[in-house]
Amino acid sequence: MIVRPVRTADLPALIDLARTTGAGLTTLPANEERLAHRVGWAEKTFKGEAERGDSDYLFVLENDAGEVVGISAVAGAVGLREPWYNYRLGLTVCASQELKIHRQIPTLFLANDLTGNSELCSLFLRADHRTGLNGRLLSKARLLFIAEFRELFGDKVIAEMRGMSDEQGRSPFWESLGRHFFKMEFSQADYLTGVGNKAFIAELMPKFPLYTCFLSEDARNIIGRVHPDTEPALAMLKGEGFSYQGYVDIFDAGPAVEAETAKIRAVQGSQALVLAIGTPGDDATTFLIHNRKREDCRITVGAARLAAGTLVVDPLTAKRLQVAVGDQVRAVPLSARG
Repeated sequence: MIVRPVRTADLPALIDLARTTGAGLTTLPANEERLAHRVGWAEKTFKGEAERGDSDYLFVLENDAGEVVGISAVAGAVGLREPWYNYRLGLTVCASQELKIHRQIPTLFLANDLTGNSELCSLFLRADHRTGLNGRLLSKARLLFIAEFRELFGDKVIAEMRGMSDEQGRSPFWESLGRHFFKMEFSQADYLTGVGNKAFIAELMPKFPLYTCFLSEDARNIIGRVHPDTEPALAMLKGEGFSYQGYVDIFDAGPAVEAETAKIRAVQGSQALVLAIGTPGDDATTFLIHNRKREDCRITVGAARLAAGTLVVDPLTAKRLQVAVGDQVRAVPLSARG
């Protein structure tokens, strides 16, 4: 398996992936025109032809047979071209000494606080490939790319996680709040956001603080919680240093997690090494490895061994990376435990 930049030839495979994602993945709508535009823009981004506020680093996961089975992306900066909305969870205190009443009420504030941060987005792996190291490679490859091209990204990286919804794609949070203002199904609002029609959010969303006590119990209970399918992705990001700081999605109340870029484990712990080809050995560590290229980027995982400033990998790993002996690579153990 390798992670590489998307190409125009991948469009049919991306359409097939988008049709299987379900509700909640707004950055991968099943819209051929929109996806074709995004792929074209991603190609420009990898060539260095996009400013940070417009950059979209879109990657695919490809198996050894050349089949695209997953997708992930990094946006250079959010909210620099159009507003970026989240709810910030705060607290309102209502108290009366005379009546001996003291109430603490969680409150949602519409905010643009995360503007300018880089964003991990569009993570999706085909169901029949959710095994082994595939999910970790697809997700963490982006972090190693950020480590290699640190100047292209912000001082903080965020990730909006998919919130709770049922098997029919209905969100309790949307049913209790959003539906009253938008008069449409959650899936429709979700789709419109994904294809770039975001003006309606500013036009229709209430600007005043919202007291969560007015929401249904089901809606209150899922604020800041992720969809069960997203729990592994959240656990991976937490292992890299991401944490929840009280920001949630305005549609499904899924949490936005964040981390200082320089403190992300894969960024802080990665190093440039000279490649050697051989036998890593029985005590080898599983490494995430990047060929240090941008437009021709290739990232994979493989058993490797550090030896005097070199990284010893087997021939198959070198072939996947399209590198030779003496080339430089950037590498980091796949996890804190190696």
